Amino acid sequence: MLFSQLQQMQQDIAQLRGMLEEQQNDIQRLKKESLERYQDLDKRLSSGPATQNSQTAGASNGAGGTSAGAGEAGQQASAEPADPAKEKLFYDAAFDLIKAKDFDKASQAFAAFLRRYPNSQYAGNAQYWLGEVNLAKGDLQGASQAFAKVSQAYPQHSKVPDSLYKLADVEIRMGNNDKAKSTLQQVIAQYPGTSAAQLAQRDLQRIR
Repeated sequence: MLFSQLQQMQQDIAQLRGMLEEQQNDIQRLKKESLERYQDLDKRLSSGPATQNSQTAGASNGAGGTSAGAGEAGQQASAEPADPAKEKLFYDAAFDLIKAKDFDKASQAFAAFLRRYPNSQYAGNAQYWLGEVNLAKGDLQGASQAFAKVSQAYPQHSKVPDSLYKLADVEIRMGNNDKAKSTLQQVIAQYPGTSAAQLAQRDLQRIR
């Protein structure tokens, strides 16, 4: 009787150890994924103000598409009259929250910016960075929606290739490989020669 109980206890202990090891592996995997998201975001911020300035210039280059393509966003938001100086202050403040790694507040700030200034020259950039912030937070669904909206609301914007590539990356993380392949192929076909297309080509080979 005692021997049987001892065997049962040993089996229970072995099972508990197995469950503990599995949980530890899951924790390590989640830590690794979080670290990868932060490192990826750090890379995009590493070039500092020059990167932000080039993005702003890209927004200006796509301003025609921004005004015309943001119809949906404009209808859903009670937009304020255009005030470039005020818009830039608001946008820069949201961007500074990313640099401070306060991703929750950065997400709220960019979302508020887009509600207030859907037709701003900075709106395309704000939409893209909303996706990056949500990805850094681990909000894959929110990141997917934000990245997808860049091409939908601002089809002529310079961040469209990057946003589509990041959308595919999110789809891969969510296990939607077919959607990811389709989006990567779109980037390669529509935006050849861009860094996004080069990255898309690499990732496409990895998930085949």
